[in-house]
Amino acid sequence: MSPSYKIPESVLVVIHTPELQVLMLERADQPGFWQSVTGSKDLLDEPLLETARREVLEETGINAEPDQLRDWVLVNRYEIYPVWRHRYAPGVTHNSEHVFGLQVPAGTLVRLAPREHLQYRWLPWREAADLCFSPSNAEAILHLPKLLETSL
Repeated sequence: MSPSYKIPESVLVVIHTPELQVLMLERADQPGFWQSVTGSKDLLDEPLLETARREVLEETGINAEPDQLRDWVLVNRYEIYPVWRHRYAPGVTHNSEHVFGLQVPAGTLVRLAPREHLQYRWLPWREAADLCFSPSNAEAILHLPKLLETSL
């Protein structure tokens, strides 16, 4: 049986309310590290929208319809942290992360996947950006007000 490697193409989904409260998740494998929903494609031909829907459902229990997810047409290419490179095929050092947004009503119930996350918080967008361990995640959250403004 050949080893199964992660695909170096992923999604980042910024979940937020109309009032710009952002959902932040604390990683179970690295307590103290907070992030938005993230995850890699399961299959090379998996559409990114499906990856985003699947990851949101797996990590938060929120069942987003395809038309609720907004592709921000933003792709972050970054070096994979050395501590996580063993998950990827030999020689893979970079990942392409596609950013999506998901607006939900205030009070939306969150059901965490305990193997992935320890706890969650809803925070004002600036506080959420400050809490992120990932610079690309923080940058995406900082774009949130402008992106919502352009969609009105």
